[in-house]
Amino acid sequence: MENPPQRRDSPTSHLRASDSNRDQVAALLGEALSTGQLSHEEYSERLDSLYQAKTVGELEVLTHDLQVERQRPAASPVSYAPPSGSTEPDNIVAIFGGADRRGRWRVRRETKALAVFGGVRFDLTEAEFEAKEVEITINAIFGGAEIILPEGVEVRCQGVGIFGGYDVHNSPDVDPSAPVVVIKGMALFGGVSGRFRRRRDR
Repeated sequence: MENPPQRRDSPTSHLRASDSNRDQVAALLGEALSTGQLSHEEYSERLDSLYQAKTVGELEVLTHDLQVERQRPAASPVSYAPPSGSTEPDNIVAIFGGADRRGRWRVRRETKALAVFGGVRFDLTEAEFEAKEVEITINAIFGGAEIILPEGVEVRCQGVGIFGGYDVHNSPDVDPSAPVVVIKGMALFGGVSGRFRRRRDR
């Protein structure tokens, strides 16, 4: 490739590229061709590399030297943490009291929470996810729980309400690079609610 761009790793370079990521880069390359930044030969070479790319980092190297309007969704709205090596779930109990997880904390592959005459609050907006799919089980008995999720994550709510309710919905704009959060459990004379909040820039 003539004058190949140099790679600069970003926090999301190691993530597997999705079809959506490739479509965004293809659009940027097309724009660079139309403005004369790339010749037809360079465009063809980068397009070939585009469809061979396996990670976000390999896609980023194809456009970082171009003057184009970049779309930020190619970067993940969350942080990933290396697996801890433990398969044990993270257990949280709030009985006649409360439990609060917020800030930069590790979301394990499986988290179990019990709220009995108490409350649990999970703020995932600054958390680091241990896996692409995590499972949070919340049983609220005469208690409640609130989950604050970063925009872009996919939510699958499988909770059941018995004289109570599970009010957790999916994000209106799911980012394919973001994790899937599966929420399970039971609300007995209690409630579990969820809402989305934009992640603060670090």
